[in-house]
Amino acid sequence: MTSKTMKKHREPWLVISKRDDLVWWKAWLIRVATILVGILVVGILSMTLTGGGFAKIYSTMFRGAFGRLLEGNLMMVWPFFQKTAILLCLSLAVAPAFRMKFWNCGAEGQALIGGLASMVCMMKLGGTVSEWLLVPIVIISSIAAGAVWGLVPAIFKAHYNTNETLFTLMMNYVATQLVLYYINISSGGSQVIQPVLTGALPVIGNQKYLLNILIVIVLTVAMFIYLKYSKHGYEIAVVGESHNTARYVGINVKTVMMRTMLISGALCGVAGMLLVAGTDHSINENTVGGQGFTAIMIAWLGQLNPFVMALMSALVIFLQLGTAKVANDAFISDALSGIAVGIVILMLVGCEFFIRYSVKIRRNRKEGKA
Repeated sequence: MTSKTMKKHREPWLVISKRDDLVWWKAWLIRVATILVGILVVGILSMTLTGGGFAKIYSTMFRGAFGRLLEGNLMMVWPFFQKTAILLCLSLAVAPAFRMKFWNCGAEGQALIGGLASMVCMMKLGGTVSEWLLVPIVIISSIAAGAVWGLVPAIFKAHYNTNETLFTLMMNYVATQLVLYYINISSGGSQVIQPVLTGALPVIGNQKYLLNILIVIVLTVAMFIYLKYSKHGYEIAVVGESHNTARYVGINVKTVMMRTMLISGALCGVAGMLLVAGTDHSINENTVGGQGFTAIMIAWLGQLNPFVMALMSALVIFLQLGTAKVANDAFISDALSGIAVGIVILMLVGCEFFIRYSVKIRRNRKEGKA
């Protein structure tokens, strides 16, 4: 062929290829380094916005999350662990669904509906049944309400192949409106439900958060065992890998799907119950506070491992409380809290890409190609 018929091309200057699995400690070393860099970036941003020095910024963040812990004052430590426990509980709830590749984005609504069930029982049955009977009724009704709210999208997905992401998202709005409706008809026009103590969870050691924390610790261990060592956990993993493979080995995909979402919704109901019957003793549309959506990121960043999710939950709560304190002291917008969490999570997501893929930059080389 003549040179005129030759087509020249250039090799790509950026080559992305699948990386061989890194040794686990190297992967985690990269993640830890990324978190530290993310916290450093948050510190620089906070310093720029407030004009404070590094030492002041980080000491303020520490006090915002833990209070005066170094002085022996444990008052602020309990709210930190409470918020971490609730976020972790919601993350545990979505983990089995995500392992099954069922994208449950409805943790917020499932928790709200569980909290609403608690509130209804506490208000309507308080004074009519004995306290020792009312507390179990509150617990059972909250778990059942969350479970049903999670089961509905699973039924439609299993039988009609609906989009579970949209379905669960829309059910969040339904749950929110149900809570608002109940507040409207129960508050006498004040739009606020006053704290109700009948049917509230018992207090251990004069610390109302302790029982919540202990319950979530038990659920964390139980979820780890369930996903890793139980038959149901194995079935969830197989269904997540391939529906056809699951059917081939005799697993009923529809049953696994509905059972898993039943468990997922039930755990969200537990989170709602812990918030309403355990700490707030009231309810409003912001009771869960958007943590149901944050839990989705926690579950993925934690590799669906309950113990790693516990660490990630603690990190996010530290950033939220710490940067909120920085913003409050500097009289700037508390949006800094959300920005800080977003920065660290975004960096962690980018970190996962580089753990899984190799990126090489090379010079372009011209070659003739027929």
